[in-house]
Amino acid sequence: MRVVLAEDLFLLRQGIIQLLEAYDCEVVAAVDNGTDLGTAIAEHRPDIAVVDVRLPPTFTTEGLQAALLARREQPGLPILVLSQHVEQMYARELLADGTGGIGYLLKDSVLDDGQFIDAVRRVAGGGTAMDPAVVAQLMTSHSRDEPLSALTAREREVLELMAEGCSNNAIAQRLTVTEGAAAKHISSIFSKLMLPPSTDSNRRVLAVLAYLNA
Repeated sequence: MRVVLAEDLFLLRQGIIQLLEAYDCEVVAAVDNGTDLGTAIAEHRPDIAVVDVRLPPTFTTEGLQAALLARREQPGLPILVLSQHVEQMYARELLADGTGGIGYLLKDSVLDDGQFIDAVRRVAGGGTAMDPAVVAQLMTSHSRDEPLSALTAREREVLELMAEGCSNNAIAQRLTVTEGAAAKHISSIFSKLMLPPSTDSNRRVLAVLAYLNA
């Protein structure tokens, strides 16, 4: 797996490089600003970009803005945001096109290497890996959105766990229900969000994106 990394803190950047390489990832470029991030993605066309939100020179949203620009130029580019902050407007824009893997992890919530590498692999494979705190903030204003208002409280819980990247089995364990019950809730969600069976799209990802971007 070929990775472009954008992180301005030297020690953290080097630590992430070593962690990725320990799990057979090739870091083809590691940069500390948004301009170089865009250049590196265009040059290397990586399997995934791991991006901090706040990069020089203003330390506001340069990382996310560069990621958005790169994705417009390279549609479907998997992007994993790794930050201490939730930037709702840009996070929603990043999620909006519904193509390619997307992840958003808060640095303080990454507790071990397995959790981080699992997120990298999941996003590179076209899935989602959303920190629960990020999901909660992105969902706060959506309680009355259609067709999301058709979802039951339990279905919303299931969809939130789907957004975090949980499998059916993991959802069942978290909610203390059977895996069959979890599958039924997910099937109902697909139906209410008008996502019919298709071999051409990942309904799980589309359901999450519909929920976070309505």
